[in-house]
Amino acid sequence: MGASGHRLSRGALPFAIFAGREFELSCMRIRLIPVLALLLLTACSPRDYLTRRLASDLTAASTEFQTPQRFTLQTGIVSNKDYPSPEYLVLQHRDWVSANSAPCPAGITPPPCWDIVLTPSGVETIRTIVSAEEAAKSTIPLPAARRELVAVTGITKQGSAADVEFTWKWVPLNEIGAALYSGDLRYKSIVGFRQYDDGWRMQQGAARSAQSIEDALKNAEPAP
Repeated sequence: MGASGHRLSRGALPFAIFAGREFELSCMRIRLIPVLALLLLTACSPRDYLTRRLASDLTAASTEFQTPQRFTLQTGIVSNKDYPSPEYLVLQHRDWVSANSAPCPAGITPPPCWDIVLTPSGVETIRTIVSAEEAAKSTIPLPAARRELVAVTGITKQGSAADVEFTWKWVPLNEIGAALYSGDLRYKSIVGFRQYDDGWRMQQGAARSAQSIEDALKNAEPAP
């Protein structure tokens, strides 16, 4: 074949130019698709839609939900108002405390009063939770359990407000917690959400039109 065989004919040249331009436009479209997708994604915040996943994440991450439950063990002379309480009866049944009737000091009412002391087994158990110095005090705050979200069971929306129903349970942190807080029980709470310019947020503190997370946990009911 001669040298002229390597050159495009006059009729093929416009087609080649047209095909090249079409190829360039196709490449531009391919490059524009990810850009447009990115713009669409950045235009929407993950909080713009109150899904069960978002409601679960915001509820479980709230300070009130993550705050562990504490039990304050009071030893020494206590009034009949504090003993026999269900918690102290459980501890006495576990042989962690003992109580004997005692005269009421001035300022402690109503009578009769009780002198609560830790048993040797109670001292050993308490020292696995707090230091020996803390265990020797008459008032011992003990971390007992933490909350665990089980599931968001329903969302009711009305305009920019919503009620989220969820179930949760206690997870004991130690032997004391396991004795006082059952991990088998489920509780139902309803918390209010509100939509703002940056998306949905949970009601915090004193809420006007919906129940805050603090009240939702305080007013929890046993789940069926």
